[in-house]
Amino acid sequence: MKDSFGVVFGFLGAKFKQLDKLLLLLCVIASVFSVVLLYTMYNNGINPTVITPRTWQMQLGATIVGIVCALVIAAIDYKVIAKLWFVYAPIALILSLLLFVPALSLSTPGSEAITWLNLGFMQIQPSEFLTVAFIMSFAMHLYKVGDKLNQIVHMALLCLHVMVPIFVMALQGNTGTPMIVLLIFVLMLFMAGVSWKYMAAAAAILPFAGYAFWNFYAREYHRLRILVIFCEETQQQEMRGLFFQQSRSLMAMSSGGLTGQGLSGGDYISFFAMHNDFIFSYIGMTLGLVGCILVLLLLLVLCIRLLLIMNAAKDRLGRAICAGAFATFFFHTVINVGMATVVSPVVGIQLPFISAGGSATLSQYIAIGLVLSVWAHRKKEYNMFYSEKD
Repeated sequence: MKDSFGVVFGFLGAKFKQLDKLLLLLCVIASVFSVVLLYTMYNNGINPTVITPRTWQMQLGATIVGIVCALVIAAIDYKVIAKLWFVYAPIALILSLLLFVPALSLSTPGSEAITWLNLGFMQIQPSEFLTVAFIMSFAMHLYKVGDKLNQIVHMALLCLHVMVPIFVMALQGNTGTPMIVLLIFVLMLFMAGVSWKYMAAAAAILPFAGYAFWNFYAREYHRLRILVIFCEETQQQEMRGLFFQQSRSLMAMSSGGLTGQGLSGGDYISFFAMHNDFIFSYIGMTLGLVGCILVLLLLLVLCIRLLLIMNAAKDRLGRAICAGAFATFFFHTVINVGMATVVSPVVGIQLPFISAGGSATLSQYIAIGLVLSVWAHRKKEYNMFYSEKD
């Protein structure tokens, strides 16, 4: 029995040594900070009809499950996981397609988008898991294409690959997550060495794509959310119903000053989405400019660490996975902060690891687990499933 325990603990110890402890620590710090913020929101009576004890408890539970998932995934060779794309990618896609069943779907409050799947015992956002599945399946696609990336046939198939999740999400009225998936696609292609000719062609097509989006896809509230950013202050007041969340966001952030009102009491400003899409506003209100800068530094260091791991990866597949994870966290951060500061329109993008959301938190830890696997297996000399060397 003692020998068995020794083998188990020896195995776990060896796996722990292979972890990038800094990356995992950064994620855990952000998650603990999130739970503290959400608890103080509840304790301070911020929007009590929405923020209940379940809010911070769900975030804590999702964080614990997410960390466990990340550790388990990190122990598995990422090539093994990538080879199983035909299992998890269809599952993620099916979950997203179930949103078209009226009895199972729920709309996002304040918009017409259908993004929540009601499973009876819990509610999830399938788009979060579809995004991670896309990163892995697309990384595998890039790996298999290899040096043939810039051939027209392969480029067409890669574009078709990304259109599947974007099309499904777009039909549900979701605008934020398809935008993130498109940005992930672009950055992963760039990191893989896409030709500048394709980049120039994409730039030339962009104005026509914008025209098509504005006139044929965007709904009235989408257009107004974009237009309100460019309006004068007096016009924004006239559009107060639409601009309400962002106007309250600015008021909340400005009320915090340099060091904030504190987490234990103050003249707080609250509004509906302060616990998820606009949690950066709560940080500014309670911890001030200093708190906002520290949070941004934390997420910046996390993103830099992802790039360093990408550089240390032993093959194209590992680099593609890390590039996809980096794009996810970087663009989520930029767009979320832009929403809170009225630099970008409201598109329902959360601040990584900090905004409330069980599905988002769990999917983010899955992405981190994949990056940890790339780091842990970067020194292996053998190739379990592929004979070719990178």
